[in-house]
Parts: sequence; structure tokens; C-alpha cells
Amino acid sequence: MTESGAPAAETRDDAPGQPAISGRDAPAAPVAARRTSLLVTLVLGGLTAVPPLSMDMYLPALPQVTAALHSPAATVQLTLTTCLAGMALGQMIVGPMSDKWGRRRPLLIGMVVYVLATALCALATDAELLIAFRLLQGLAGAAGIVIARAVVRDLYDGVAMARFFATLMLISGVAPVVAPLIGGQILRVTDWRGVFVVLTVVGVLLTLLVWRRLDETLPPERRQPGGLGPALRTMRDLLADRVFSGYLLVGAFAFAALFAYISASPFVVQEIYGASPQTFSLLFGLNSVGLVAVGQINGKLLVGRVGLDKVLGVGLVAIALAGAALLLMSSGTFGKVGLVPIAAGLFVLMSAMGLVMPSTNTLALLRTPHAAGSASALLGTSTFLLGAVASPLVGIAGERTAVPMAVVQLSCAVLALVSFLGMCRPWQRKEERTAGERNGL
Repeated sequence: MTESGAPAAETRDDAPGQPAISGRDAPAAPVAARRTSLLVTLVLGGLTAVPPLSMDMYLPALPQVTAALHSPAATVQLTLTTCLAGMALGQMIVGPMSDKWGRRRPLLIGMVVYVLATALCALATDAELLIAFRLLQGLAGAAGIVIARAVVRDLYDGVAMARFFATLMLISGVAPVVAPLIGGQILRVTDWRGVFVVLTVVGVLLTLLVWRRLDETLPPERRQPGGLGPALRTMRDLLADRVFSGYLLVGAFAFAALFAYISASPFVVQEIYGASPQTFSLLFGLNSVGLVAVGQINGKLLVGRVGLDKVLGVGLVAIALAGAALLLMSSGTFGKVGLVPIAAGLFVLMSAMGLVMPSTNTLALLRTPHAAGSASALLGTSTFLLGAVASPLVGIAGERTAVPMAVVQLSCAVLALVSFLGMCRPWQRKEERTAGERNGL
């Protein structure tokens, strides 16, 4: 990656004899020439928003579901866990399928199954059926996440790809903020089943738009042959690429820090610091706005002027400093601290994600033009899995201290930095490219 963010040929010093994985392997005329329309951009953004809509719109309805299905709260909570697990597993299935058969067919199949599964959730008569349908909903909904990223890799390269990911963040970043609000408003006029009816309608509209407006972006000559065996070998080769695996871990650990915030912030802000639900909603919304705003600053002002690795490094340092500050404040090092300093630390941590997330996706996918679907699957699955691991850890010491949240966030930030410096080694790759240019390579 050059300082401007453009792809450059790279050798895989960690896998001698293996072909380089770089932007050079992309088609001679990157499809950046095929500019996407605003409608297609919105469709791709809608596909990436499917997970937060499916998860967060349903949250206000959990007490109703518990009462209506006569099930314990712990059992109903499994409807969230299974949906999340389905989205993680589904990406590993759909990603390689899209490399073999193209993007449109697996995406349309996934969206149709998502619509059917969501409609069945609205008709579930007991918690066990709802859990099963939510698992299917997650498996099918994963198609939108993984293929949207792969389509961006098909269409764009280098700086243009980083900017497009920042645009997608503007769309998908709003979804977690508005989804619970939409769910709450739905419950004012109907019961919990109405939430799934609305999600079904959203799924139908997205499916129709994909069918009518989203062209195939992976031509037959660039598709991967074979079945399960070749797909697994492709993923093995991707993971054997030290730099790609480094970016994968950076993104996964950063997302785990984000998940720790999402899981713990309702208790930290309301139970520990005494804020009202309205104040919590305001702070949550401001943090989401910070993430989206920094993502747009990154995409519009920094990309093309500052190297993506530099942007990523600054974002990781900011997350680590915010995590350290939160730990010092929550542990009483500075005495009793009020809500405002804690909220400021969370705002910095969340906003810095706007630098980290688009840069990580771009840098990882730049190395994998030959297997964007499989690479996208690995990126998505790793973030969901580590996020699922981080969530319960924030409550390990109960609901009356913010220390576990800060410890998880700081630990994840440090691990992300270690992965970036130890595996990605951007300075080393820059030296290799400079030496190659001097030697006429």
C-alpha cells in the first residue's frame, strides 16, 4: 500500500514460493470505472444494516416475548445468541459460495431465505421454534453482510475502496441508533410479532432492489472452481498470509472493544452513574454520530492524502488511550469521577472506530482480489466471534463497576495494536517496495 493508499505489489515473506496477494492481481481495468449509482450504494448499505436491524429492533420486545411465550428470560435471550451465531457461521458458508457462483445468485437465495425465516419468526408459537427460526434468519442474513463487502472489493480498489467503505459506514452506522427506536414505536401500535413483520417487509424490499438493480460484479473468468475442499484451501491460504491475518485480528479485536461498549454501556451509564434512560439514549446516539462523523472525515479528507496504515495506527492508539483513561477513571485512580468524563472517554473510543473499521477492511481486502468472498467471510466471522466472547466478560464482576468493561476494551485495543505492529508491519512492507523500485522490480 503506498502512502496515498493505492495498492502496490507485495511479496509474501511469510510464505516463500507462494504468489503475492496484492492489488496487482486485480483486473487490469479496476471496476472503479463502473461508478455505482446512489441507489446501488443505498442497497449495499441496507445489506450491511441487516444485522443491527435484525438484532436491535427486536430488543425492546424481549419482555413481551418472555410473557407471550411463557418462557424464562434466559431462554428468550437465546433468540439473540442464536441469531448472532447464525450470522457468524453463515458468512463462512456464503463467502466461498459467492467466489464460486458469483455474487447475485447466493445473495438472492440468502435474502429470500431471510424473508421466509423472518416471517416464520412472526408466526412462532413457542420459544424453541423462535430460537430455531432466529438461527435460520441469522444464517441467511449473513449473505447481505459478506457479499456487500465482496461487491465493494469487485467494484473498487485502493483509495476508492476506502472511501466507499466510509460511505457504507454512514448508512450502516445509523442502523444501530434508529433500530431500537423503530422497535419501540412499533410496539406502541402492535405486539412483538409486528417487529418481525416490519423486518419481513424490509427484507422483501431489499430483495427486490437486489434483483432489479444490483448487477453481477464477479465475471466468470475470476470465479473460484471446485467445492468445499478448494474453498477450505482458499481460506487456509488466506490465513497463511501473515499480513492479511494481521488485519483480520486488528479488525476483530477492535470490534470486540466496540461490542464491550454496546454490552456494558446501559449498565455503566444508568446503573452506576445514575443517568436516565433518555440520557443514555442521547449519549448512545452521540457516540454513534461520532463514529459516523469520523468515518466521513476519514473517507472525504484523509484517504488519498494520508496512508491507510497511518490512519489505522492513529485510530488504534486513540482506542488504547481511551481504554486506559476509562480504566483509570473507573478504578478510582482519580477519585470519584462523574458521568461526563466517562462519557467523554466512551465518545473518543467510539469515534476512533471510524478510522479503524474502514481502513482494516480496505487493507485486508486489497490483498485478496482473487477471493474477496472468502476473505470477507473470514473478516466478518472473526469480528462476530470475538464480539460474542467479549460481551459476557464485561459483566464478570457484576453490574456495579465499570472496571471489567474498561479492562476488556483496553485489552482488546492492546491486542489489536500488537497484531498491527507484529503481523502487518507496514514499515517493513514500505522498505521492501522502496528497495524493489530501486532495483527496477
